[in-house]
Amino acid sequence: MANNTGKKKSSTASKNTNLEIIGLESGKKPPQATEIEEAVLGALLLEPNAITEVMDVLTPECFYNEANRKIFQAICTLASSHRPIDIFTVTEELKKVNDLEICGGPYYLSQLSMRIGAAAHLDYHAKILVQKYIQRELINISYQVQKNSFDDSMPVDDLLDNTQQSIFNLADRNMRRETRSVREVITDTIENIMANQNRTDGLSGVPSGYTGIDTVTLGWQASDLIIIAARPSMGKTAFVLTMARNMTVDHKVPVAFFSIEMSSEQLVKRLMISETGLAPEKIKGGRKLQEYELAQMQTRLAALTEAPLYIDDTPSLGINEFRSKARRLVASAGIKLIIIDYLQLMSGPSELRGMREQEVAAISRSLKATAKELNVPIIALSQLSRAVETRGGNKRPQLSDLRESGAIEQDADIVMFIHRPDYYGLDEDPSQAGLAEIIIAKHRNGEVKDVQMRFRKSEVKFVDITDSSLISGPELSQDGATRESILNNGSLDNVYDFENSIS
Repeated sequence: MANNTGKKKSSTASKNTNLEIIGLESGKKPPQATEIEEAVLGALLLEPNAITEVMDVLTPECFYNEANRKIFQAICTLASSHRPIDIFTVTEELKKVNDLEICGGPYYLSQLSMRIGAAAHLDYHAKILVQKYIQRELINISYQVQKNSFDDSMPVDDLLDNTQQSIFNLADRNMRRETRSVREVITDTIENIMANQNRTDGLSGVPSGYTGIDTVTLGWQASDLIIIAARPSMGKTAFVLTMARNMTVDHKVPVAFFSIEMSSEQLVKRLMISETGLAPEKIKGGRKLQEYELAQMQTRLAALTEAPLYIDDTPSLGINEFRSKARRLVASAGIKLIIIDYLQLMSGPSELRGMREQEVAAISRSLKATAKELNVPIIALSQLSRAVETRGGNKRPQLSDLRESGAIEQDADIVMFIHRPDYYGLDEDPSQAGLAEIIIAKHRNGEVKDVQMRFRKSEVKFVDITDSSLISGPELSQDGATRESILNNGSLDNVYDFENSIS
């Protein structure tokens, strides 16, 4: 305890020193309101129950005067341990930490208690102290930015990230949700319901582009955290990548895709395979493209090129860096949905490194908090444990299979699993090839249900079970035949042979 207190003291003293230096250079005093600090403390000493009004607003750092800061800390300590607050108990608490003399002794406390007119305006006075604190913090941040900017050893990217994070942390500190009456909430809810009446798709959230899933979820809802989990090679990335394509190309919904596992080039190549229907090895560069294929590629990619899809492939993305980038994208690009591939590859708080379950739990909580703060749905992919592989029967995933942390299940509004029976050789019926089950195992605000879909391996994408097209649009095979001509003149076996010829 003593060590932690010492660190706090030195940190606050260092900031005040910086403020004094800046004040001398500018000829101005640091923002402060010491008289109001004294008025607030006097009110707390006279009206002990008043502490409940300001504990969620004020912190000791909000007090510029060192004596006032230590007195408020003593009052908070007493309140936290449910002990009475008055001149005598505060005096004893200050004695315990050897701060009584620094604070001016019992005489100064008695002088504070004479501020009898402050209790009626306590909330207003507290807001003034918070304002002064924020002004001082901004000055300190600016001073630190200047200092670091002269340091050539600091990478510019780190300088930008640290600066942005400091400002966002300060903004978070200042955010306070006020209690609302049920009348206000109902009014806002009715307005939202009426706005949805004008939608022709029957959804209340962001459309996924998958009809079967949208029927159950009514679209991805704002502030929801959606976890999509599966074992490796089940097609998690293909599932969300196809969805991102549907949303941005078909519905013009801006989407941010944070790819921690794959590079942006790899993701785009997957999109190009799905969009053009060309053989994967041709898109990846293993085989030469014919002239008609080049023309086909340019035509098919026209819509995708204009899609509002934003990809970030920062490796080992830290949760704080993610929140910073997400805020910026929502503000600048109007992002309506965020996808993360995948959760377990993110970096959590540094103090939790080495404690993997706690780190993943912290990441999960932060993702939910970010979704709520930005009021957009966040979809995070997640790995499942090996328990699925060792399980007998149909090997269907369960909520207990979520890897490394039960907190993921707790924080998520929706948990979905991707299950492909043919991957395990459980379905020998050729007509069921590629059949996939999207298992909605948790749905906080809706029904739990299985949605059947189909995985097109040659196109690296998922489609609705009712989608009869094998390849979108007039596809050309290497001999110039089109998909339509094969469908019209050949059997289903011819169609499968054709699809194999382009894969």
